[in-house]
Amino acid sequence: MLIRRGGDIPASQITPESVYLNRRAFVAAAGGVALGALLPPRLRALAGPDDLKPTPYETITTYNNYYEFGTSKESPAKLAGRLKTSPWTVEVAGAAKRTGRYSYEDLVRPFTMQVRIYRHRCVEGWSMVVPWMGFSLGDLIRRLEPTSKAKFVQFTTLDDPAQMPGQRSDILPWPYVEGLRLDEAMHPLTILATGLYGKPLPNQNGAPLRLVVPWKYGFKGGKAIVRITFMETQPMTTWNMAVPSEYGFYANVNPEVDHPRWSQARERPVGEFFKRDTLMFNGYADQVASLYTGMNLRTNY
Repeated sequence: MLIRRGGDIPASQITPESVYLNRRAFVAAAGGVALGALLPPRLRALAGPDDLKPTPYETITTYNNYYEFGTSKESPAKLAGRLKTSPWTVEVAGAAKRTGRYSYEDLVRPFTMQVRIYRHRCVEGWSMVVPWMGFSLGDLIRRLEPTSKAKFVQFTTLDDPAQMPGQRSDILPWPYVEGLRLDEAMHPLTILATGLYGKPLPNQNGAPLRLVVPWKYGFKGGKAIVRITFMETQPMTTWNMAVPSEYGFYANVNPEVDHPRWSQARERPVGEFFKRDTLMFNGYADQVASLYTGMNLRTNY
């Protein structure tokens, strides 16, 4: 066991068990009732600037970017079922006191699951709203006790071409790796997700454990995480290695900075016909803009 369950999570931040286990509540939300109304005030503030209507479960689980299972949006749902997610082990390495290999159960057990309804914006121009279940990455980091040398956190996805047929191609350098500054990782909005819509996380959505950083483009959200590494220097990340002229380390949603091949000023919610204006930091500017005070966000894209 990693660490015993603690009582250090404020009750105001915990969604009642009856909410996240009540499937009818989620189904009603998908039908038009704002799921944000089910949350305590503090979590409603974290969820975003407006009353978010979740994207239907069927859409969230069949329209995915997950190149380990292919480059089409439909491939993950068709091919990810072969992935064995139990037992699962996560290695903690680098500049932290509690390094080692942990079972998924021991890593997750100390934390109370919370519902977080987050906007998601893909760099390709589409968006959706997902009711995640998960826990604060910052809470996990505090328990792992990074040393003073730790400035960044790197996340590594499973590398197993036998289970992930997309890894048999050279479209990306494998395994998939992503990274955050330590203060980004510690921000209250950043979570490790273990489920969605009150159900365990489907394989095609990153089971059993995925990173969710709602103010960044979706490719920052590493899936099927098998390694968490605390680093002194900025880690390389997969898309930055593959196409450095198009993808930077930060990947903050910024409608004023176009992708070299298309505009980022507008987005289309999946399932809707009309586009809408893209919001700075994906609508979470009030919560996260202070992380980047003084930075040139055109250079640090």
